[in-house]
Amino acid sequence: MLRNSLLYLSRQQRIFDFIRGNGFARRMASRFVAGETIQDACHAAAELNALGISATLDLLGESVTNEAEARETGRQYLALLDAIHEQQLNCNVSVKLTALGQDISDALCVEVVTSILQRAEQYDSFVRLDMESSEYTQRTIDTFEHQLYNRFPKRVGIVLQSALRRTLDDVEHAIALGARVRLCKGAYQEPEAVAFPEKRDVDATYVDAMQRLMTRGHYPGLATHDEVIIEQAKRFAREQGIAPSRFEFQMLYGVRRDLQEALVRDGWRVRVYVPFGTQWYPYLMRRLAERPANIAFMTGNIVREAMHGGARRPARSSRTSTSR
Repeated sequence: MLRNSLLYLSRQQRIFDFIRGNGFARRMASRFVAGETIQDACHAAAELNALGISATLDLLGESVTNEAEARETGRQYLALLDAIHEQQLNCNVSVKLTALGQDISDALCVEVVTSILQRAEQYDSFVRLDMESSEYTQRTIDTFEHQLYNRFPKRVGIVLQSALRRTLDDVEHAIALGARVRLCKGAYQEPEAVAFPEKRDVDATYVDAMQRLMTRGHYPGLATHDEVIIEQAKRFAREQGIAPSRFEFQMLYGVRRDLQEALVRDGWRVRVYVPFGTQWYPYLMRRLAERPANIAFMTGNIVREAMHGGARRPARSSRTSTSR
């Protein structure tokens, strides 16, 4: 009932127009979305950089319905990479293949993504292919491996989700390729045939995959806000003699900012995923609909930070660009 209601609300343009014009709603959204423009996104990245945190910028938007939309999204990513380079930010970008034409044609999608990767290569930067729902998993992996990674091995990486039953096999395949992996738990509501229904199984798979990537992978990104798993990763790194420079923790913009900064103070690498764009309202509603427990998760993180005195962002500053 709640999920269907949230999905319905995400499609209501009148509600979106009202929310965009409501100051309180925009302030709440700004906790988790950097803004609507490239300038907003770069400003957020610069503030993170000043705290010793790297960033990945993600232009919001998913499946497009025509070629013009896909090409326009590609042009926006080119402009985004230009801005990151010009401002010398410690930052890269993340793309969704459905936003670049995957549902229209594979050829169009590959053409648009290739233009983005060529610009990233020009700037010695990096592009992460986001993973969407399980119906796209194999298509995304195939595009990554056979169309992109063979041409841009230093410029492109992929995301794998521990919620999926297939993921340990995908991790082993990525390790054999030498590909960079971002490991997350997965936010999508999936059928039991392809995903673990119990959190304990998702977590156990995450830890198994995490340890394989830390020992044999190529600079993995460990995307989690789970303090128990983060402590396991830190302990495993110390026990196995894995230097902090061989991997990074990754978190979402506005979530556990206190933990992000504590990890940096302790000498660990941290990257924050920063979503931005005009589609922030449907983005937030769909994320909540995919897993309604995210409502409690987000609310709990705000309360937790408030109890610990919050975490402040300093004024904007620049850092040297990096491809990590």
